[in-house]
Amino acid sequence: MGSVLVDGSQNDLERERLHRKQILAASFRIFGRFGFSEGVAGHITARDPLRRDCFWVNPFGMHFSRITVSDLILVDHDGEVVQGDRPVNRAAFAIHSQIHAARPDVVAASHSHSVHGKALSALRVELLPLTQDACAFFQDHAVFNDCTGVVHETGEGRRIAETLGARKAVVLANHGLLTVGRTVESAAWWFITMERSCQAQLLAMAAGDPVLIDPITAKLTYEQVGLESTGELQFNPLLEWIVADQPELLT
Repeated sequence: MGSVLVDGSQNDLERERLHRKQILAASFRIFGRFGFSEGVAGHITARDPLRRDCFWVNPFGMHFSRITVSDLILVDHDGEVVQGDRPVNRAAFAIHSQIHAARPDVVAASHSHSVHGKALSALRVELLPLTQDACAFFQDHAVFNDCTGVVHETGEGRRIAETLGARKAVVLANHGLLTVGRTVESAAWWFITMERSCQAQLLAMAAGDPVLIDPITAKLTYEQVGLESTGELQFNPLLEWIVADQPELLT
């Protein structure tokens, strides 16, 4: 789907830039539709392929459900707006700049204050291998236990990046979830499915004593549902749906 969105007259890097911005705008629309917005909180970023020391992000104070490609702003790792005429969320810069700096393999990172992610983060526990979907995070996420309020300093962003390590996700204590990917599609999908897996875990814990998938099966299932290519594939139906439903997001 993403490959047919871009203008074929552009060179490769410009095409990739437009592709990432289109998927980023679509991801915000999906997050908005799924109720992941919480006032001015939350952000998804995508590394710019032309200026790899910069990333695209949502403008501060704009609802996810209204974002279009032309609304996105380009920010460098010093927090300066390189392209765009709206301010950047300070927390977005503090967290995402450090993740992009620490993880050259990461193209995108997703974070919002979704309800079930917040609830699980208050327990300061890992996502358990209770379902097939949850196995996508088996031994591939961490818990960041240091809660200091709104993240405005790059020092805390650096500690989050260190806790994330080479993994795809981190539970931020008393805060919410953060996921990363080698594509915008995978980073967005990991957040969506992690939020839903948090919901399933909380429901199972409230209902009784959940039975975990054994480690061997969980690892096997991870190899089936937890790879980057799978994350991108899982996102594609949502991309097709939101672009068909809200084509103005591409403007």
